[in-house]
Amino acid sequence: MSSQPERTSETSAKEPLSDAVQAALQVTRRGCEELLPEADWIRKLQRSEASGQPLRIKLGLDPTAPDIHLGHTVVLNKLRQLQDIGHTVIFLIGDFTSMIGDPSGRNTTRPPLTPEQIKANAETYYRQASLVLDPARTEIRYNSEWSDPLGARGLISLASRYTVARMMERDDFTKRYKAGTPISVHEFLYPLMQGYDSVALRSDLELGGTDQKFNLLMGRHLQQEYGQEPQCILTMPLLVGLDGVDKMSKSKGNYIGISEPANAMYAKILSVSDELMWTYYTLLSFRSEADIAALKAEVLAGRNPKDAKVQLAHEITARFHGVAAAEAAQQDFENRARGGVPDEIPTVTLSGAPLGIGALLRQANLAPSATEANRLIEQNGVRVDGNLVSDKGLKLAAGTYVVQVGKRKFARVELA
Repeated sequence: MSSQPERTSETSAKEPLSDAVQAALQVTRRGCEELLPEADWIRKLQRSEASGQPLRIKLGLDPTAPDIHLGHTVVLNKLRQLQDIGHTVIFLIGDFTSMIGDPSGRNTTRPPLTPEQIKANAETYYRQASLVLDPARTEIRYNSEWSDPLGARGLISLASRYTVARMMERDDFTKRYKAGTPISVHEFLYPLMQGYDSVALRSDLELGGTDQKFNLLMGRHLQQEYGQEPQCILTMPLLVGLDGVDKMSKSKGNYIGISEPANAMYAKILSVSDELMWTYYTLLSFRSEADIAALKAEVLAGRNPKDAKVQLAHEITARFHGVAAAEAAQQDFENRARGGVPDEIPTVTLSGAPLGIGALLRQANLAPSATEANRLIEQNGVRVDGNLVSDKGLKLAAGTYVVQVGKRKFARVELA
């Protein structure tokens, strides 16, 4: 997304950096896409070290869905790393901005959420984020605290501090305008209100995905307009999903939810490609960069990449479910790989025996349609009691069967 960052010098501070500042800078840079302006961030780190005053680091998330996936945790992980070196973390829930709808990366107007939807989603956000952040050292804020009291007069004053020409520098707005696609006036308010959050919180650094760069720079601009020292911005890459193509997204079905069962989370991580695995290590693992580099060297020297992937799957699953659950998930996966049946599988009760295999798969929610069920059988993806099914016309009599589709889907079907 295009943006016009301020022409602030990004040369390093002239004086030698202390060990603590160098370490903090290394933590900040790990995996990041951009750190703007880096020279300003170094000065802030030096000032913090000299004064003993922690810096204020902000991350805002709009509760547009009830659950967080691993893609969201890329910035949460960075927040935790900065929290661990002593800085103040502000987890901002955008309950007000959610009612506008973020236009970032959109070619249509995003429908705003209702207050009821926002409230329901916000209730789960911090609970899930707390699996990454240290709750005792996290400041929780809602941007309705200052956005609601702003009122019409304050909103008009805020809007006067940015031009339409600058707003139209956004790629998504420019493309929509040229294509004749409607842009609602309220969409211009979104980056203004997100930027005003930085003013209200007096943030020193704001984090976001690469698609948020324009909004983050807006925070810098508005802080200057209001006489504050401008924040630095740190953008993190958008995590590629399980398909290895698009960014992780629930709408694309290529995501790993942090509230998913441990077994499902573990298996999904193991399904990531060998190449993408290293990006996941950089953005999701808490292992040091030196450890990751050593592991990668071992794989390049001939070690099975699956060994590295198993370690990654165990680490991430343990983070959200505990070590015992991660070890159980590992055992479950290995059991399935050997053709075994997991310890816990859903039980489905059906009637209509004798029942055709296609109808059984559909009714047991193991296939979305009869056509898909037939395709799975043709691809040797269906087993009943461990036996491969090759006959699409198979009918099952009354009884209890363990039905398997692919490597991960199982059901105990009680057919009457």
